Amino acid sequence: MAVMTPGPASRTTPLPLPRASARSPLAGPRTWRTAVLVAAAAGCTIAFAVAYLLFVHTAGGQLAEDGVVHSAQAIDRSIVDWAQPLRDVDLVVVLGAAGLVVALLALVRGRFALGVTTLVLFLSPLAAAQLLKLYVLERPPGTDGSGVPGHNSFPSGHVAAATAVVFALAVVLPARFRTWVLALGAPGVAWVAAATVALGWHRLSDTLGGGLLVAAVVCAGAAVVSARRPDGRRIPPVATTIALAGPAAVVLGGYAILSSATSGAARFGAALVLAALGTTAVLLLAAGPLRRVNFDPSGARTRIAGRPGTRRCSGT
Repeated sequence: MAVMTPGPASRTTPLPLPRASARSPLAGPRTWRTAVLVAAAAGCTIAFAVAYLLFVHTAGGQLAEDGVVHSAQAIDRSIVDWAQPLRDVDLVVVLGAAGLVVALLALVRGRFALGVTTLVLFLSPLAAAQLLKLYVLERPPGTDGSGVPGHNSFPSGHVAAATAVVFALAVVLPARFRTWVLALGAPGVAWVAAATVALGWHRLSDTLGGGLLVAAVVCAGAAVVSARRPDGRRIPPVATTIALAGPAAVVLGGYAILSSATSGAARFGAALVLAALGTTAVLLLAAGPLRRVNFDPSGARTRIAGRPGTRRCSGT
């Protein structure tokens, strides 16, 4: 009596699991992330120009900011003891250490291309800040002839450096940490911005310019990387409008508040608060467009745990 055994054709073949990136047919079109990044870069660039022209090249802006410098020069140093540690900071050492940390993080993650991209985005705005301040932008003589330093200090190299360090860490670390890095780094940037004003090193416009320059370069780099990959078609109107107009609104609001102060002490206090809040606002405005950008030009992405054949839709 013959015994029937199941052949190979009768074996049950498991159906393949759906890919993590599969979308429901009822889902709407994806947003065009690159458009928001371009808007963010353009918005920061426009705000940078507005800050320079409004504060540096108008009589009202000069009068308001020169009054702040007067107060910083005349104030009792004990009042701004909180800012004194900035005098002991060697900017070259800090930037060198930050660059080394960025390189090591990229190597530990096995992302050489990401490390190179991060270092380019880290160093480019710092070089641009010095070139613009020393060779391109000029500060006209003060309106009151009171001896306030007339050399150009726009944009602030200290604020640009602090902002660049925070952005570099946000780029080289996994994308899921990016918003947290920017949020946690914002108080440090705010302290540097306020301290440079308190010590009389920089004006409010200088601090805003330093932050805006770095944000513009990083968002522009993110737009270039994002444009190399498939993206959605729908331009989100709210996010794009905020990215484009938000930075200029920060500058205009700072100008309106500072110019409305009626005394030197009020202007000095307002400049400190506005420098801290303005640079924080710039970081947070950039956090949204940059949240899900994969900065690795090699296209490497984070694998899903337990699913070696699939990859996440975003993240570095």
